[in-house]
Amino acid sequence: MEICSACSMPLDNEGFVSLRKDGYVFCIYCVNENKEIKSCEDIFEGGIQYFINEEHFTRDYAEKVVRKNMYILPYWQNNPAACLEGDMLTDEEFQNLFKTS
Repeated sequence: MEICSACSMPLDNEGFVSLRKDGYVFCIYCVNENKEIKSCEDIFEGGIQYFINEEHFTRDYAEKVVRKNMYILPYWQNNPAACLEGDMLTDEEFQNLFKTS
């Protein structure tokens, strides 16, 4: 299954795909109405809001989760952004958080 190159949202339905560009695929939440990839800050904040509202994480913890998630994605590896600098989960913490039973 494909995932969004900017936020790692599962793209299990083609309706979630908004843009394919330069070998990357982006979801409807990471692309604006002009078919441009949103800023790192906008995508980062969207991820934080998801984890606060859906998973009930504190803002501080959500920031660490989202920063780690985005930091490891190839899109951000190739397009470094200042918003991804700061505290993040360790590899072990991140893996444990997303373990499936």
